[in-house]
This record gives sequence, structure tokens and C-alpha cells, in this order.
Amino acid sequence: MNAIEILEFNRIRERLAELSMSAQAKEWALSLAPFLNERECRQRQAETTGARRILDALGSPPLPSMRELERAAAGLERDAMLLPEELEGIAQFLAACKRMKSYLKRAEFLGEALSDCGLALDELPELREEIQRCVRGDRLDDGASPALRSIRRKLESLQEEIKSRLEQLLRSKKGWFAEDSAVMRNGRWVLPVKKQYRNQLGGAVVGTSGTGGTCFIEPAAAARLREEINALEIEEDGEVRRILYTLTALAEERLPALRQNQEALETLDFAFAKGKLSAEQRALPPALTAEREIRICQGRHPLLNRPEEECVPLDFRLGEGTRGIVITGPNTGGKTVALKAVGLLSMMAQAGLHVPAGEGSLFSLCSSYLCDMGDGQSIDQNLSTFSAHITSVVAILREAGRDSLVLLDELGSGTDPAEGMGIAVAILEELRRRECLFAATTHYPEVKDYAAGAEGVRNARMAFDRESLRPLYRLELGAAGESCALYIAKRLGLPAPLLERAYREAYGSEVLPEELQGGAAPVRSGGSRLRREQPEREAICSLKLGDSVEVLPDRAVGIVYRPADELGRVCIQVKGVKKLYSHQRLRLLTPAEKLYPPDYDFSILFDTVENRKARHKMEKGHRPDLTVTYEDERDWLS
Repeated sequence: MNAIEILEFNRIRERLAELSMSAQAKEWALSLAPFLNERECRQRQAETTGARRILDALGSPPLPSMRELERAAAGLERDAMLLPEELEGIAQFLAACKRMKSYLKRAEFLGEALSDCGLALDELPELREEIQRCVRGDRLDDGASPALRSIRRKLESLQEEIKSRLEQLLRSKKGWFAEDSAVMRNGRWVLPVKKQYRNQLGGAVVGTSGTGGTCFIEPAAAARLREEINALEIEEDGEVRRILYTLTALAEERLPALRQNQEALETLDFAFAKGKLSAEQRALPPALTAEREIRICQGRHPLLNRPEEECVPLDFRLGEGTRGIVITGPNTGGKTVALKAVGLLSMMAQAGLHVPAGEGSLFSLCSSYLCDMGDGQSIDQNLSTFSAHITSVVAILREAGRDSLVLLDELGSGTDPAEGMGIAVAILEELRRRECLFAATTHYPEVKDYAAGAEGVRNARMAFDRESLRPLYRLELGAAGESCALYIAKRLGLPAPLLERAYREAYGSEVLPEELQGGAAPVRSGGSRLRREQPEREAICSLKLGDSVEVLPDRAVGIVYRPADELGRVCIQVKGVKKLYSHQRLRLLTPAEKLYPPDYDFSILFDTVENRKARHKMEKGHRPDLTVTYEDERDWLS
């Protein structure tokens, strides 16, 4: 799938088409895509803004559907005679042009360029008035010409005379007839005569009843009048065709103006459809920039099927030194929705649409949107989840450049965690090297560590309420989150003994955090895997102060500042900056005892010169004028 389908921009296009009236505007809506030209993008945004302002001030515009005009214009182009209903469609179209021109005239006080489109509308009053004079619905009006009025009056008179003569016969010879009224058979007025009186009434037998007891006879006098009617009907048809050809010729002369009006109304139709979508989504015009920056303030995903007051707004920022965001947090916590919202709102802004986001939102123009979301499994193509992800990522890397926006969901998932982590870090590092804007979601702690240490990459997390064990769906920039799988598993009913075993397997600790404790008896007997791996875990976590280590996969060399905590995280100083890393990412290079004498003062390595001098003076006596500054351990996570 391409980015338009993955981000569901196609659903935005479909809604835009539903808000359009004309076939052409619907076609434009369904083919809408981000503009690559900055000038055109800004022009389309201004068009949407103008339509929204006019809608807010004057309400919906009187736009026609233009289906009837299109059918009539097609007939004119193939030199066909237009039928009355087609001429009526032209008249209705021109009446709509008149109303639209008046609507746009009233909008001139707003100063929007869109109101100038009214100048391009030609009302063609002569054509409209002539059609309205001659046509009523699907037939020509009697007053279309004096000859037509005269013919139709004669026809009415003859029809009345036939009825009068038949009624006279019915009254004078009541006993002859099976019914007391004349009926129409095969286009003729006939009388229902009883079988025994069929020879008493002169005329032609038109038919008989099902039982044969009644004959339907057209009297000779009625037949003579019918022949006169037939002649008049031929004369009427000729006059009607003459008038229709005259009106068709008049319309054909005005065809260029009709087409010009059609094009103007189609342009207005599409612009107002964008304005209606903006109003429907309570959206605002976004700021656009050619710089590589995205800033979303209080953004809302436009396709979330829930009341606006229940949606948690999204705050997101890329740019100004940050080119990549790594989003972490629990499953069902909203990571994928946040990722899609970033892509969809960016795409909408670049396509000339308003976005449901607050003031201050800013969107960069991107040359391409490259996404990998969903598991992508395929039985036909023999693709596993991991294979599908890698296939997609390879295609993304083939195209990604500085002006791309890359969105990757569950990066590195679907395979061995250690290898998946390595692949994820390698991919992110390549995107960072190419200087494109990117955002990715992950559960790997090593990827969080990479984001914390890599220049231009930043962590973010989906907030999670530990007390209620519920996701808050709020994106928090600058800090890594936790997957919270064990907390969610507890809320969903996983037994306490299994939780304790899972926690020991994951973190090597016998003591569960208070939030995970469920009162069940602790599980003391470990499986073979635990017994087999525990010594290795303990050996890896035995790093001590001053050890020289290598941080994988970027192979940076650092010194242990603080040994592993209960989660297996070791504080390492690399190039003067202290960061927490998972012990799994560390490889011992040289033990501290081989580098430093037994009584070595490690504050020389880890403390500032000012702190060391202050401590030295304090050791000699009380010095209230001196202070020692301690680092905030929370900075190690950033």
C-alpha cells in the first residue's frame, strides 16, 4: 500500500467528494494529492481559507449539480436537437449562475480572491428568458409560438367535441351500452355496446371484452373527428420541432459561455467543498514552511470516530535540531494513531486543506511520504510479518531523502529481539544520516537508548496511568516510555504467579514492583532457562565503577559511573555526558583495577573542577559560602 492508503488520506478524499456537487469537483477530490510546488500549495491553502470565510459569513452557496447542463452540452457538441427537459436544464443552470453571482457579490466585503470568480459568470439572460418562456418542464408551453397555441386550441376543441357526441349517444340509447361512459382503446374513443346491439350503432369495432358480451365500437362521427385530430397532431409535432431547433441553435451560439460558466462553477464547487470540510472538522489554516520542520499544536486525528471532547489532543514537534522522534509506550496506548496523525495532518496541509489543529501549527513541504505500518503478512507472496516490514523498509530506504517524511510503526518487530533491535537502530541511524524527518514507534529499550544518545534524535512516550493501568493517549516529548506489558497483563487477568515469573525472566529480580503485586504466593522454583541464563545475567551486570566499556551498536567508549540498577541499567559517561544504557548493550573492554590504582579518586573523571575544589576546602573546615552541585538523575534518561 502507498502512503495515501496507509495514512487513510483516501478517506479524506472520499469525504471531500461527498461534499462536492459536480462530477468534475468529485473527480478532483478523489485524485487530490500533496502539492510539490510551494507556490501552488500556498495558493490552494488560500483558496480553502477564502471559501471557509465566505461560508462562515454567508452560509452554503447556491451551487448546481450541473448534470443536466453536461448532458445538454454534450448534445450540442454532436449537433443534436435538444429536448425540452435538456433546455430546461440549461435554464436552471443559468438561474443558478445568476444566484451564484449575487452570492459572490455579497461576499466582496471579505476581500477574498474567490469572490472575483463571480466576474467570470455570464448570466446569459436572453437565452435563459427565452427557454423559460417556451419550456415548461418536459414540454413546450402553448405560448412558445402563435401557431402552436392555435394548433393546440383546435386539438382541445376536437377532443371536447368527440366526448360531447359520445356522451349524447350514451344518454339517448342507454339500453344499448354495458357502461355509462366512453373509454379509450388503442388511442381511440369508443363506446361499450352490448353484443345484441352491435349492429344498431354504425362504426368500427375496435375490440371485445373477455367474455365476448361487450363490443367496443368507435362511431363513424368520432372516427371523422379523430382523423382531423391526427392531422393536427402532425402539424403540432412539426411546430414543436421547429421551436426546439430554434432554441437549440440559440443555445449552441452560447456554448462557449456556458462552458466557461461550468468551469468557473466547478472551481467554486471544489473550493467550497474544501471549505465545508474545514468547517466540519473545525479545522484551521496551517502555516507552511520550506524548512524541515513540523509543529503540531493540539492536533486531532480527523477520522477518529468519537466526540471531539473525548479526543486527547496531539502536540508534536520535529525540526530545529531534531530530525527524528522515537515513540515508546504500551500497546493500545495510541502510538500508531499519533504516528498516523502526524502523517495525515502533514499530507492534508500540503494538499491545500485545513487541518484540525490549533494556532501555531506548522507543516513542512515534503517531497515524499514513506510509511511502514501494519503487519503486511501475505500468504500469496509468502511474507511473514518481519519479511513484510523489511521489504517495505528496503523500498523506503531506496527512496528516502532529505525532503522525505518517514513514518515507521513497530520498527524491528517480528523477529529475534536482539537482531530486531540491531536492525531498528541501523535503520534509524541511516535515516538520521540522510537528514530526512522521521518518526518511529518501538518497544525496544535499546532503541530508546539510541534515541537518547544520537544527535538530532529525540525520545517521546505515550503517557500511561500506573494507578488505573490505563493509557492516557497523550504524547509526551523528551522522555522514553515503557511498554507496560506486565501492567496491562495484570489488568487483563494474568495470574500473579505468572506475572512474578515473567518479571524475573525479564529483569532478573525476585521482588515485584508494588503495582504488579497481586497477593499470590511467590514462585520460587525457576525453569531451566532461568537457571541457565541467570549466571550470565549476573556476570553482565557485575560492571563496576571505573570499568571501561563499549556501547553497542554505535561502539562508543565510556566509563561506568554507576553500576546496574534493579532494571539492569548502567550509567555510563561518554565524552563527559552521563546516560543510562541497558547492560545488554555494554561490552567490558578493561576492568577498572587495570586502569587505575586502588585509591584512585574517580571524582577527577566524573565531577566538575568547581565541585572538586569546593569539597577539598570543605574538608578543611566549615565553609557556608561554598556549594556542591549534584546532577539530576532524570537527565540521564533524556
